[in-house]
Amino acid sequence: MKNGYLASTILIALLGASPMLVAQSAPLTIPHPTTFDQLNKPAAEVRMPEAYVKAIAQQAYIWGYPMVNQFNRRATITQAPEPALNGGMVPVAPMGQLSMLTDYIKPAETFVTCPNQDVVYGLGFFELDKEPVVIQVPDFGDRFWVYAIYDARTDQIANLGKPYGSKPGFYLLVGPTWQGETPKGIEGVIRSSTEMANVIPRVQMDDTQADRVAVQTPVREVMTYPLSKFDGKMKSYDYANIPSIGEKPNPSAGEVKWVVPDKFFDQLDNVLAKVAPLPGEEALYAQFRHLVAAGKQDPKVRQWMNEAAEQTDKTVIADFFKWQNNGVPAGNGWNRSKHNAEFGVDYYNRTGTSKSNMFDNKPDETQYFYTDNDGSGLQLDGKHDYQVTFAKGQLPPVKGFWSLTLYNSKHLFSPNELNRYSLGTKNKDLKLNDDGSLTLYVSHKAPAKEKLNNWLPAPEGTLSLYIRAYWGEQAILDGSWVPPKVEKIK
Repeated sequence: MKNGYLASTILIALLGASPMLVAQSAPLTIPHPTTFDQLNKPAAEVRMPEAYVKAIAQQAYIWGYPMVNQFNRRATITQAPEPALNGGMVPVAPMGQLSMLTDYIKPAETFVTCPNQDVVYGLGFFELDKEPVVIQVPDFGDRFWVYAIYDARTDQIANLGKPYGSKPGFYLLVGPTWQGETPKGIEGVIRSSTEMANVIPRVQMDDTQADRVAVQTPVREVMTYPLSKFDGKMKSYDYANIPSIGEKPNPSAGEVKWVVPDKFFDQLDNVLAKVAPLPGEEALYAQFRHLVAAGKQDPKVRQWMNEAAEQTDKTVIADFFKWQNNGVPAGNGWNRSKHNAEFGVDYYNRTGTSKSNMFDNKPDETQYFYTDNDGSGLQLDGKHDYQVTFAKGQLPPVKGFWSLTLYNSKHLFSPNELNRYSLGTKNKDLKLNDDGSLTLYVSHKAPAKEKLNNWLPAPEGTLSLYIRAYWGEQAILDGSWVPPKVEKIK
C-alpha cells in the first residue's frame, strides 16, 4: 500500500497535478486486470484512446530518457575491438575494458556535452551479469583523481578517489546478484545496483608541458579487465599509441543523438527488463510495460507513442538544455547542480542532466555552477565582451581545484586560436589585480596584451559559462559561496 501510494504520487507529480486534488476526486476503478503481471498483458477488449496513450508515453519518455541514453552509449562504445579513440577523440573499448586519453579532450568531440579540459578522461562500460570487473588504481601521489562509476540510472555507486582516501591497488566491481568469493589482493568490493555500469576516471592535470609528461606514468596503469584475468599484478597499457577508429565527429550537429524518439520504446522495453524498479516504482513499471505491450499489439497505438516521444523531445527535453531549468538558483544569475549523480527518484534533475551535461560527479566530488546569462539576465553572446571578477579570498573554496569553462550554444567547445576553453587552478600564469582579486575576460576578440593570460576566447553567437569546484569546501557544499556576476563591459 505504501509503495503504491508513493508510485501514484510520482505519476501525479510527472503530470503536474496535485496529490491532494486527486485524492478529493472520484476514486479510480480498474475492473481489469488487477495485478501488475496482468497489467503487462493488455486485454483484447481494451481500446486506449489517443490522448491517454500520449499522456503515458510522455511520462515514459521523460522518465526513461537517461537510461535509454546510457544503454545506447554502451551499445556503441563497446563495439570497439580494442582500446581506441573514436574519431581520434573519445576513448572507446570492448565490454569490460576502458580506454584513456593522454591529454585534455579535443575540442571537436561530440560524445558528451559539457566536457572539461581540467582532467585526463577515461571511459569504459560493463555488463556485470556476465562477469565482475577488476578496477586498477595506480599511485597518483598528490594529484587529484576520482573514478566515477555509474549505474544504469546514471547514479554514482562508489566512493573511489582522492576525496575518500582511496588506496592504490585493485577493486572489484560486481553486479547486484553476485555471490562469489573475493580474491586475495582486492582492496574492496563495489556492488552496482544494476548489471549495466560504466566508469569515467578523471585525473587532474595542470596546463603545463611538465605535467603533461608527469601524468603519463599513472595514466598507463588506469585499467579495468574481467575478474578471470586478475593475477594480483599491476598491469599497464600504452594509451599514447592506441588507434583511431570511426569517423570524425561533426561539431556543428551538436552532441551525438543518443536517444531517438521512434526507437525509444523498443529500447525502453530493454531498460524495463534489465533495471529492477526502486522501492515505490512498481506502479510506474506496470504502466510503462502495459504501454509498451499495447504498442506491440496495435500499430496505431505505437504510432501515437512515437508521436508523443517526438513532441516531448522537442519540448520538455529540449527545455532542459536551458541552464535556468537545471538544478537550483545559486545567486547572481547562476544555477547550481542538485542531486548530481545521486538522483534517486529526482527524475527532474536526472533527465535534465542527461540532456544538458551527462555524467556529473557526486556533490562531494564536484559541484557545478552554470549560466546562459549575464548579471542583468540577458543571454550571453559573442558579440559582447564580459568579465568575471572573483574578489580577493573569494575564489571557489576547494580542496581539489576549480575552473571556469566556456561553451557554445550546443554545450560544446568552439575551436579558437589559443586552443583554450577553460581557466582556473591548472593555469599557473593567471594575473591577479592589484587588490588581489582575479578577473577573467570573455570575448570574441582578443583583449589588450596584459589581459591575454586571463582571456577565454568566445565564439560568435550564444554561449554559456560553467564553474566546476572539485572537492569543495563546506561553503561550496552548503551553498554559502556565491559565484560572481558576469558583467557585460561592452
